[in-house]
Amino acid sequence: MGTVTIGVSIAVPEPHGSQLQQLRAGFGDAAAHGIPTHVTLLPPTEVEDGALPAIEAHLTEVAASGRAFPMRLSGTGTFRPLSPVVFVQVAEGAEACTWLQKQVRDASGPVARELQFPYHPHVTVAHGIDEAAMDRAYEELADYEARWPCTGFALYEQGADGVWRKLREYAFGGAAVVPPQGSSAAVEQGSTAH
Repeated sequence: MGTVTIGVSIAVPEPHGSQLQQLRAGFGDAAAHGIPTHVTLLPPTEVEDGALPAIEAHLTEVAASGRAFPMRLSGTGTFRPLSPVVFVQVAEGAEACTWLQKQVRDASGPVARELQFPYHPHVTVAHGIDEAAMDRAYEELADYEARWPCTGFALYEQGADGVWRKLREYAFGGAAVVPPQGSSAAVEQGSTAH
């Protein structure tokens, strides 16, 4: 039995998801096309592939206990100098995201894990690129705004090619399904991670 790298995230729906992904690519972030736009609930985590059924059952329970909530993105932030990341801020929905990620990583569940940094919901728009490009991302998206009703989240797997692909969607308590994303093959598959 082998291992797989998984993640759990909230997809940023269209047209916002593709727009932010294209901007990320335009800032010079080579990973942009393999990482569709999202808010992370579980960062990249290596698990035994045999654990996937238990993880899926756990996520089904988490989703069943969740409720749709408003999400609003507004302006930019950065984790620099601690981490080379520029992001769009989650201005509304952060509390719900924080609750969800705690449920996903619950100590009694199959993906219990500690985080490298304190949880801070965000949408990455530049990661690990040169400082001038990071500054440009921070400035150009300073007035960015988007809003939508968050109705669920999804489980993703990172392929050997580095691209994140959606394995399964989880709707809150029987709500509508997670909205699809984008036009490129990688985007259609879904994503997570930085």
